[in-house]
Amino acid sequence: MRYQDHKPALILLADGTIFHGKSVGNVEGTTFGEVCFNTGMTGYQEIFTDPSYFGQIMVTTNAHIGNYGTFSDDVESDDIKIAGLVCRNFSYNFSRQRSDMSLEQFLKENNLLSISNVDTRALVAYIRDNGAMNAVISTRVNEIDSLKKELAEVPTMAGLELASKVSTKEPYFIGEKDAKYKIAALDIGVKKNILRNLAKRDCYVKVFPYNSTYEEMSKFNPDGYFLSNGPGDPEPLKDAIILAKTIIEKNKPLFGICLGHQVIGLAIGVSTYKMHNGHRGINHPIKNLTTGKGEITSQNHGFAINIEEAENHPDIEVTHRHLNDNTIAGLKHKSKNCFSVQYHPEASPGPNDATYLFDDFITLIENSKPVTA
Repeated sequence: MRYQDHKPALILLADGTIFHGKSVGNVEGTTFGEVCFNTGMTGYQEIFTDPSYFGQIMVTTNAHIGNYGTFSDDVESDDIKIAGLVCRNFSYNFSRQRSDMSLEQFLKENNLLSISNVDTRALVAYIRDNGAMNAVISTRVNEIDSLKKELAEVPTMAGLELASKVSTKEPYFIGEKDAKYKIAALDIGVKKNILRNLAKRDCYVKVFPYNSTYEEMSKFNPDGYFLSNGPGDPEPLKDAIILAKTIIEKNKPLFGICLGHQVIGLAIGVSTYKMHNGHRGINHPIKNLTTGKGEITSQNHGFAINIEEAENHPDIEVTHRHLNDNTIAGLKHKSKNCFSVQYHPEASPGPNDATYLFDDFITLIENSKPVTA
């Protein structure tokens, strides 16, 4: 397909800034979301299917997207979760031995509007300076005024509850039924590789919907509880916050990742805030304050825990710091069996520096068991 055959398209930001490009696959349409960017050089399929990105328009900083196609196992949920894709060069041809589909076909099957040939370096620089904001991708390039009016009606991410949009409707199980440990996991946007990591550690996991109660989850008689990653603002998740507070009060083993980390912070009494841009990439440097070691991590979040409140809270020990901006990347409760991290130890995509955290969860479960004579 020649460049001149592609339909014109644009991305219009909430402040009126416009970047022009071409529709990928000549797909026509319009899509809205909060614009953000990911600095990963690989792993686009995992990123596009990550439930934490629900409601966001993804700008990829890698200049080439689609060059290795897609593979059915490289997904983090059942379908694409991003609201739209913006890239520089879209590869219609791909080369990878185990690929079973082109990215173009994958996007079409998931009905995702994408735009290429955009100056993504300029766009990312603009977002860095001006912060995350709502945007619209459209092939209606001659209807700017109309698009601006429609975009003005789209709610901002602050205060937006999105976990219910991506959570399972019914409980389901992962792992072997006769596994050593039973884990009750709250799905507020869980990635498949998190569940795989738990199953690999001899866990039988029951995954519950986002609004499940402690009473419902405790009937499974789990050895530990897990709060997943997910999209949106953590503060509207009142049911999850109550659940976390109850688990902590009963001193049951509790582990949270990303949105789950923020929910735990709120349950303990620390507020959260929307970041200027957030952290999204697979090379974010973290310092483990307990061991003194550094970790290169996968991250995807636009909200964070209040630093001053966490540092001054009598029940919180800050365990990890983000080395780029000193934001809180991990915490644990000083007197309860509870800890959490802001980043993604399961990676997918990303490095495996932090997979030890799943082992730490198992150790927490073992250490919390009552001592028998």
